[in-house]
Amino acid sequence: MSDTKVALVTGCAVGGIGYEYCKALAEHNCHVIASDIPQKMHHLLGLRSRNVETIDMDVSSEESIAKTINHVISRHGKLDILVNNAGIGSVGPLVELPLDVIKRAYEINALGALRVVQHVVPHMVGRRRGTIVNIGSVVGNVPTPWAGSYCASKAYVHAISHTLRLELKPFNIDVVLVLPGAIKSNFGGNSHDGLRDQEWKIYSVFKNDIEERAKASQGGKSTDSTVFARHVVSKILDSSPPKEIVYGRMTMLFKLLSWSPLWVRDLFFTRRFKLNKKVF
Repeated sequence: MSDTKVALVTGCAVGGIGYEYCKALAEHNCHVIASDIPQKMHHLLGLRSRNVETIDMDVSSEESIAKTINHVISRHGKLDILVNNAGIGSVGPLVELPLDVIKRAYEINALGALRVVQHVVPHMVGRRRGTIVNIGSVVGNVPTPWAGSYCASKAYVHAISHTLRLELKPFNIDVVLVLPGAIKSNFGGNSHDGLRDQEWKIYSVFKNDIEERAKASQGGKSTDSTVFARHVVSKILDSSPPKEIVYGRMTMLFKLLSWSPLWVRDLFFTRRFKLNKKVF
């Protein structure tokens, strides 16, 4: 069996951070399987190379995941690294955001990650080695207004990652939780596009503020996705990868907020997201 590490990355469409994870892993001579839903496979064409192959996989489908993992194992005999990157945005006030939208975010961001883990782990256990990388977010620790369902889905990823790290320790499987800050990608644009069909009734006066929240991570000073991905990959390929990787613009701010009393956090977000508007 080759010493080349085999890595599976989910959510790899061009313009996203997953695309950059694949390139960074290939630069380190890993063999990368880049995956995304069938509708986005044409966005992966630029990744194909000697070190990168592409395959369609829907993390909301047990059948799709099983098919992909079985293909990887049968073709390469192993899977050394899983990068659970697939995710979607979910922006809007919790009391008006349709439950179907919230359920979709949980289906992809939260349960999707665990589904892939459940299919991958038996193969890693058999070899008594492997690395699972789950992509969380700084907002999983410090939730913000107008993105409560997304923040909650990432908090779920944090919780299962900390549990898996302990439960898989007897099998020599490392679990790494990545907490990106503000990273330049197409994620903010996609989240903003998802608001086009939403009409807020209770929160109509906050329409512009909600749209601003959708694009909050995409400011001019956001960390370049290539730089971010290379940093993360260099850490996860270490012989003893860290339990957490916190990197990117605004991570220090969110660390301070996580340590702050709730009244400080509430005051900051009230001002930041203009929640001191009078609506009566």
